Amino acid sequence: QVQLVESGGGLVQAGGSLRLSCTASGNIFSLDAMGWYRQTPGKQRELVAAITTRSSSTDYADSVKGRFTISVDSAKSTVYLQMNSLEPEDTAVYYCNARFMGVPYGYWGQGTQVTVSS
Repeated sequence: QVQLVESGGGLVQAGGSLRLSCTASGNIFSLDAMGWYRQTPGKQRELVAAITTRSSSTDYADSVKGRFTISVDSAKSTVYLQMNSLEPEDTAVYYCNARFMGVPYGYWGQGTQVTVSS
């Protein structure tokens, strides 16, 4: 059993910053990668950023490159997403995702709302 607990969402003005956190707990011995996805009504969930827990290799959506930074504290099994220069288009529910070696599916957090006002 794996649990992902997210925090850090909220309301911010355009140009502002937020930091999201997600901590994994439970059977996480083979944790391999963590990431953040986002979803708006009527659209598919999309990758925002991901990071591997051992090598800290990162991947970003083109729309957030240069503005968002993903990082991981492997000792705490926690992933962070620092979001700067936020735009109204970043408004979405942000979901934490965790992947494990040898497991073909990922686990999801409950989601946290990020709202950027213009």
